[in-house]
Amino acid sequence: MDILAGNIMAIKKQEQYGNTSISMLKDEERVRKRPAVIFGSDDLEGCKHAVFEILSNAIDEAREGHGDLIIVTRYEDLSVEVEDFGRGCPVDYNEKEKRYNWELVFCEMYAGGKYGENGENYEYSLGLNGLGSCATQYASEFFDATVRRDGFRYDLHFEKGRNKGGLKKEPTDRGRKTGSVFHWRPDRQVFTDINIPVEYYRDVLRRQAVVNKGVTFRFRNQIGNKFETEEYCYNDGIKEYIEEMVGDNAFTMPVFWEAERRGRDAENRPEMKLKITTSFCFSKQVSHTEYYHNSSWLEYGGSPDRAVRSGFVAAFDKYLRENNKYTKNENKIIYQDVEDSLVLVTNCFSTIGCFENQTKKSVNSKFTQEAMTTFFKEKLQIWFIENKQEADRAAEQILINKRARESAEKTKTSVKKNLTAKVDIANRVQKFVDCRSKDVDVRELYIVEGDSALGSVKLSRDAEFQGIMPVRGKILNCLKADYNKIFASPIITDLMKVLGCGVEIQGKKSKELSSFDIDNLRWNKVVICTDADVDGFQIRTLILTMLYRLCPTLIRDGYVYIAESPLFEITYKDKTWFAYNEAEKTKILREELDGKKPVIQRSKGLGENDPEMMWMTTMNPETRRLIKVMPEDAERTAHYFDVLLGDNLSERKNFIADNGPRYLDLADIS
Repeated sequence: MDILAGNIMAIKKQEQYGNTSISMLKDEERVRKRPAVIFGSDDLEGCKHAVFEILSNAIDEAREGHGDLIIVTRYEDLSVEVEDFGRGCPVDYNEKEKRYNWELVFCEMYAGGKYGENGENYEYSLGLNGLGSCATQYASEFFDATVRRDGFRYDLHFEKGRNKGGLKKEPTDRGRKTGSVFHWRPDRQVFTDINIPVEYYRDVLRRQAVVNKGVTFRFRNQIGNKFETEEYCYNDGIKEYIEEMVGDNAFTMPVFWEAERRGRDAENRPEMKLKITTSFCFSKQVSHTEYYHNSSWLEYGGSPDRAVRSGFVAAFDKYLRENNKYTKNENKIIYQDVEDSLVLVTNCFSTIGCFENQTKKSVNSKFTQEAMTTFFKEKLQIWFIENKQEADRAAEQILINKRARESAEKTKTSVKKNLTAKVDIANRVQKFVDCRSKDVDVRELYIVEGDSALGSVKLSRDAEFQGIMPVRGKILNCLKADYNKIFASPIITDLMKVLGCGVEIQGKKSKELSSFDIDNLRWNKVVICTDADVDGFQIRTLILTMLYRLCPTLIRDGYVYIAESPLFEITYKDKTWFAYNEAEKTKILREELDGKKPVIQRSKGLGENDPEMMWMTTMNPETRRLIKVMPEDAERTAHYFDVLLGDNLSERKNFIADNGPRYLDLADIS
């Protein structure tokens, strides 16, 4: 009967899927139910982007010459305010559209003042998609707009995407400055986290000051009844920024170049105007590149990055060949050789948007790439002629970088340098997330498995003192591998860079490779944090074995810990208990939930846990469980690892024969 009933229900469900099953999200639901489509994610990163959408409108006004001050305020209740002194956003009745402009700007997608032909209102605009103001308003718990223009003050109030009270309009002093003020609080029902850190605002406003020269960005952070205020302004734009970055460490003078180009991405696409601005120099101490388009920081680069790579390599390769600086049969340079000494910032503007998506972190434009590549080749050729001494210094340093790279690749003798290099702008470790504190006595490094765990731990950590280093895939078995193979592994070398203490190697290679110094360790605790499953245990063992092989002093002196993850999550009504083993589960059921019917489930992997749970069970120093790894633990682990994965076949057979029956119930022999 149960099977028959199940079949009938399945048939009914199939029958229910018909023409009326198709629905459409309307009004605020378009954003509130699918925020990731607009903002890239529904977490803190998406919330940050919602703020940037409002800020970008103020920036567009300032770039057009309407106001030279933008004020951003972060309130203690996590609300945000952006004020500009531009022309003021039009919100009154629109005869052309037969609707109020405030409805179009704040309640309609793909509506705004940036769709005019030939830069009717904005020649170069950061916000071209007509989504920002509306999307941010829809995603807010409340959203207040105050606009001064045309001798009037206009006020609007929204709650959860719906207008309350309509448009309020009153005359004001015509001599008073115009502009717009937007004050809102991101909605926790839309974003999983709205606590945007102060560092985000500082970073964004500093970057925008760099690429919008002469505009002052004032940041106000509320603490109690007071506001901490900072200002950012670069009167000479990206050239001033370059000079600030390199200080006295440049061996060529910073230059500033600009040009305008016109073209199309394809024959059937409209013509765009592209304004290219760049500043660069060469340095032995600093290596850094940043790319902006319409003043948006291109975190993922795209076309400008590809143009710099091809343009600089082609120009310097030609210069080296024409000046006979290559030795006979020497390989040509690659971009890494240029990049190691290059400090460069580009900020391009186009009349047609060419961002890859709404988050504006990358540009993908064939014309932009081709125009910028040609621009760099031509400008560098002129620079070579007009600045022969500086060109020679740059070319010779690029050759030094090239030969050092090739030597390192061939000999693998630069392990000391690779392992003790500082984690800074010039030597980034992929996906490593540092903490803010520089106090080694409080800093903690969590070593996690994979990107999913990285994301979960990043959201749940205390960014003040907890850093994260993900390992990608299963780490090399260091127990039997030779040192050349070990140090050829980017996972291992990256981890050693992050640790900072170097390696201690015993034997004939110790003189060549040993560089261990406990005083250089950048962390007070090194915490191995993996899933509570077979794969997690294996990765944990591999990491522990690596530390035991390369820097056993960390274990001997008590710096290494294992984060214990709960095996069971027990829920009854609105209360949750975590059990770290079977005995704890039994105790909770007997003492706390006797006679009740709780929901018991195996704890999820780290990448699936919500931030609150991760913080409580794994990250919070007051509630987490850390197991200090003792020297005897590492030695015992290494011994069993050697038995199971080493070369002694007879010992492994004996171990399996003695212990195999204990684990038969776990074996997959189906």
